[in-house]
Order: sequence, then C-alpha cells, then structure tokens
Amino acid sequence: MNNATEIKNSNTPQKQQDKENMLLNIGCNVVIPSIIMTKFSKPEYLGQVYGLVVALLFPFTYGVLDLIKKKKVNFFSALGLFSILMTGGIGLLKLNRDWMVIKETAIPTIIGLIVLASQFTSKPFVKTFLGQILDLEKIRQAFEEKSKVADFDRILNNSSYLLCSTFFVSGVLNYVLADYILTGAPGSVEFNESLGKMTAMSVPVITVPMMLMVGFIMFYLFKNIKKTTDLDFESFLKH
Repeated sequence: MNNATEIKNSNTPQKQQDKENMLLNIGCNVVIPSIIMTKFSKPEYLGQVYGLVVALLFPFTYGVLDLIKKKKVNFFSALGLFSILMTGGIGLLKLNRDWMVIKETAIPTIIGLIVLASQFTSKPFVKTFLGQILDLEKIRQAFEEKSKVADFDRILNNSSYLLCSTFFVSGVLNYVLADYILTGAPGSVEFNESLGKMTAMSVPVITVPMMLMVGFIMFYLFKNIKKTTDLDFESFLKH
C-alpha cells in the first residue's frame, strides 16, 4: 500500500516474517493429525496411545512455537493449547466420550461468553479484533464530523454481538459433529480413528461457516462505515 519502493522493500522481510503460513497451519493442525489418527493408530503401526500422542504433538508444538514467535501469551492461544491437552488427557485416561463432546462444545462457547462479557468492560474484544485491521480512531473522527458518534458505537456493538453469535454457532456445530462422528471408547483404535475423522471434518463443517460469518460481519461494518462517512474502503484500513 506504500508507493515508495525503498520503504516497501525495507518492510518486506518483516511482513514475511510476521505473516502466518496458512498451509503450515492447516497441515499441523488438521491434515497431519487426521492422517496419523485415522491411518496409523492400529497396533501394527503406532498403536492407540502413540498414535494419539504423535498426532496431538503437531498442533501442540505449532501452538507453542507460535506463542514464542509472537512473544506474548493471550487467553485464546492458551485456551487452544489447553484444548489440545484436554483431548490427549481424555484419550489417554480413557474417560467417557461424553467428556470429549462436552469439551468440543464448551471451548467455543466459553470464547463467545468472554467476547460478550467484554462488551461491558472498558476494552471490548471487538475493538481489539477490529483494531488490527481498521483505523478505528480515524473512523470515529469521521463519524464525529457527521455528528453520528452514537451510530459508530451502535455499529461496533452490533458487530460484537454478531461475533459472539459466530462462537455460539460454532459450539452447536462442534456438538453436532462430535456427537455424530465420535465412536468407540477413549483408549481404543476406533476412538482415535473417529477423532481423526472429526478433525478433518471440522474444516468444511465448522471453519468454513465461521469464516463466512466473520466475512459477513466485515461486510456489515464496511457497508455502514462507507454509508455514513463516505470514506473509501482503503482509507479506513490500517496501512
């Protein structure tokens, strides 16, 4: 977005360093764990225990390295790592499969409740989330010039509630997927294989709908900001 070639070139290494590799993300968190659990959990390969441990080692290691790279720990990253540890614990301790269903449902629901609760604090999560993409201060100033600051606050509040709803919907989808796919008792090869299948199915059943819902929220924001302030799309994005 910066037209100065020398500035653009000087920033390129940092941007490349900060940009997350989505293929690596999907590979470590979805593809590799799914293949290991569905194909290599049988006794003639890794077995149930090592199959589960090796499969979960990939997303856990990826999460830890990501935290080290970003040099900061936030609640949501920690919750993601905790979720992986819970999955391993349920499988290794051979707890009832219902615990896995509860865990899959509870994680996104808890996040949704936290986002909702943050609305009643001085630092709503939606501002932190959107502040990484949008120049909120510039947008607020544009609304002030139109004497419509209340409209800006209303748009942000609506966006926050929509964001909450995406996590609640995710919780429902997680419950349906886990309850339908998970078979066998934790500690069995059948359970590992169904867990691997559930991990693979989470992309089309949960991740894609979540992305579409977040896309709708961004469309709602952009449409209302432009309608009220007449700002061009690029002018309210962070450069």
